[in-house]
Amino acid sequence: MDSMAARLKLLAKTTASPEEINLILRAAHTDPFHVLGLHFVEIDGQPAAVVRAFLPHAGEAWVVRGPEEADVVPLQRIHQDGFFEAVFPGEQSVFPYRLRTDDGGVHEFDDPYRFPPVLSDFDLHLLAEGQHFKSYQKLGAHVTEVGGVRGVAFAVWAPNAQRVSVVGDFNNWDGRCHPMRVRGATGVWELFLPGLGEGEIYKYEIKGRYNNYLGLKTDPYGFYAEVRPKTASIVYNIDRYTWHDQAWTAERTTRQALNTPVSIYEIHLGSWRRTGDGGVLNYRDLAHQLAEYVAKLGFTHVELLPVMEHPLDESWGYQTTGYFAPTSRFGTPEDFMYFVDHLHQHGIGVILDWVPAHFPADAHGLALFDGTHLYEHADPRLGKHPDWGTCIFNYGRNEVRDFLWTSALFWLEKYHVDGLRVDAVASMLYLDYSRKPGEWVPNVFGGNENLEAIDFIKRFNEHTHGEHPGTLTIAEESTAWTMVSRPTYVGGLGFSLKWNMGWMHDMLLYFGHDPVHRKFHHNHLTFSLLYAFNENFVLVLSHDEVVHGKRSLLAKMPGDYWQQFANLRSLYAFLYAHPGKKMLFMGGELGQWNEWSESKSLDWNLLEYDPHRKLQELVAEINRLYRAEPALHQIDFEHSGFEWIDFHDSDNSVIAFLRKGKTADDHVVVVCNFTPIVRHGYRVGVPEMGFYREILNTDDVKFGGSGATNGPGRQALANPWQGQAHHVELTLPPLGVVYLKPEK
Repeated sequence: MDSMAARLKLLAKTTASPEEINLILRAAHTDPFHVLGLHFVEIDGQPAAVVRAFLPHAGEAWVVRGPEEADVVPLQRIHQDGFFEAVFPGEQSVFPYRLRTDDGGVHEFDDPYRFPPVLSDFDLHLLAEGQHFKSYQKLGAHVTEVGGVRGVAFAVWAPNAQRVSVVGDFNNWDGRCHPMRVRGATGVWELFLPGLGEGEIYKYEIKGRYNNYLGLKTDPYGFYAEVRPKTASIVYNIDRYTWHDQAWTAERTTRQALNTPVSIYEIHLGSWRRTGDGGVLNYRDLAHQLAEYVAKLGFTHVELLPVMEHPLDESWGYQTTGYFAPTSRFGTPEDFMYFVDHLHQHGIGVILDWVPAHFPADAHGLALFDGTHLYEHADPRLGKHPDWGTCIFNYGRNEVRDFLWTSALFWLEKYHVDGLRVDAVASMLYLDYSRKPGEWVPNVFGGNENLEAIDFIKRFNEHTHGEHPGTLTIAEESTAWTMVSRPTYVGGLGFSLKWNMGWMHDMLLYFGHDPVHRKFHHNHLTFSLLYAFNENFVLVLSHDEVVHGKRSLLAKMPGDYWQQFANLRSLYAFLYAHPGKKMLFMGGELGQWNEWSESKSLDWNLLEYDPHRKLQELVAEINRLYRAEPALHQIDFEHSGFEWIDFHDSDNSVIAFLRKGKTADDHVVVVCNFTPIVRHGYRVGVPEMGFYREILNTDDVKFGGSGATNGPGRQALANPWQGQAHHVELTLPPLGVVYLKPEK
């Protein structure tokens, strides 16, 4: 016996080399299938079959070839740590078998190392090229059948690993038990574990080639995860849910066209509403309560802060670890399918926030996945986000691009969502984003544009629009990058819509001023119309504006209690009259005094008080008008849908404009008075003779106002005014907005 065998203390003669047995015992073999399972050998010049198994927890073990006792062959212990072997002299054919062990109780199971690979060479080719687009169907954990045996097929990409094992409760989290096979140079490891099923908890134990790395990783393609603070993946079948939203999906392209009303209610599921004891609602309870509430208020869509799995509540989901898993905080994947389905059945679209810009450095996640910078750049000037302490994806790597593209398509395909709002696009576009000189690396042309990320974004939009026509992609992009929402074939990034961060900034700055000073800031009201049609904009009052000391929307408003509510009513009316689709963060409709907190419910008790309840009623009425009046939504992205009547009256902080529909005679007159002074007999030009009915006045007493209205409306007078052929004489309400529509 050589020195290696002596060190191993082999107990019996074996057909395996001591070196390979040593690698199996140390969980360091790069190809366990070369040693374990059924093999054909020659012993003393005669053919034979051998079955080898590593069973570290077994006292005794057998090979079971059939139902009879004669078909049970003892496995001989070769090493005390659990390496076994059985010899079948003269056997030259592959035969099915099971293993039986006795470790204080008898267990019988199929040997994972007798099964062939599951992934096809074509799948591996597409994965390596970054052109699979449905890699979630192949990588991850899938309940399946191989050779008539049910089990779970596991597959993971870890090209710089020396060894990858599946670990879980089923093998006492022992990385020696179930090492995987690597599929050539692709870096994909796979293993079929017979007998496992849905509900199994698992991770991948990865031994790297470098620096003695040993990591325990959540499945990047896992469909379900343990509830935080636990982090393991859970085997889950996502293919059994029966959908009932066919009517919605058939109409989605029409409902989400650029000429339709899109009014979005932005929601953080964990803090919208909570149970009586402060716990979170589950997806199904949320579905019923949200569908009723959102429909009542007239919003067309909800947008969810990220529901993809994440470890830290305080990140609001923006530090994602599970790009294919709805968070288990609120239930199972099937529960989330029910959530989307139920909202669809009530005519409400569902948009998800999706975060391909960065990911957290948590040890169980994607960072240093196989001991190397696999998903992220190795150079911290490219791979580390300086503000958030997170990792930046390597958009130039084929497998990473496919991972992210597949994630996007996955939510549209398997969860029927209607759109993806892409977070932090600006940080993806610029190599010097939030970096000082010397802290970033220029592109090949010496510029600050991230060429790989730009190409990734363009392909993302092409794939999503191509595979799922009618769905929306929305960019949160805060810079002057051009053509964000223009097709890629004309040089754009390809998004459907873009958040108008400039409008939000200007409006909150303007409304934050005391009305006596607003005449000096009149340009903040009008500036957005200089660029309003350069992109397909969504006007947003988002969650970012009501946290971290920024105060709630109501608390931002100046003046006394009554004026604060009047200001907020005017802001909302101006939001819905301005060209662009609309978005309001939850709680804004209630008039929250407190900043938003992810750890507690909205202050629903505020609805016991008239001002808050009437503000909510105003939001519902504006949403109703927005949906009912084509002039308010049909032409949001062209100059022909908007016309200034007057924007020069800065001394009185009054503006007036027209919103126009597609037909020549369809228009709504909007007049805004952003001071607390009632203005009687104020002339406003209008294009037609006839009676102009007042369809909205934010100062109506039913909304909490003082009642300075124009009754049913005003008759147009013949005299031209402000470039219009006629005019009306109005009472302008204090801190109020008026909508007028000509009667036909």
